[in-house]
Amino acid sequence: MNLNNLRPAKGSVKASKRIGRGQGSGRGGTSTRGHKGAKSRSGYSRKFGFEGGQMPLQRRVPKFGFKNINRVEYKALNIEVLQALAEKSSLTVIEPETLREAGLISKNDLVKILGNGELNAKLEVKAHAFSKSAVEAIEAAQGTVVKL
Repeated sequence: MNLNNLRPAKGSVKASKRIGRGQGSGRGGTSTRGHKGAKSRSGYSRKFGFEGGQMPLQRRVPKFGFKNINRVEYKALNIEVLQALAEKSSLTVIEPETLREAGLISKNDLVKILGNGELNAKLEVKAHAFSKSAVEAIEAAQGTVVKL
């Protein structure tokens, strides 16, 4: 067997419909487009969302609210998670890179540390944002907070 005698499996390739090739073909005349109307004309292209003149869905559905395009999304982590990570891996410095290696955050996530749980370990925590309670808890355990 060579590349020059490869063939597709039998029945896997169908010939395309040849339309507009005379009445005898069964697809002549209107060439499967029906009679009259915009869709039967050459050059017809429907506008996106067009529903034949009926009010389109994107205009029927009510819209409300406000989406702030400048919103900054943080991945929230509680200090109890930091405590567990510090115990498991015996860490003194916790930064986004260590959190990424532990599988807690994704590549481009911004990290915010929240104050839920207890922290006993003396840690240097580096993150993009901190809640007040988290800062108090880290400093109460003689740790340091570094905002990136």
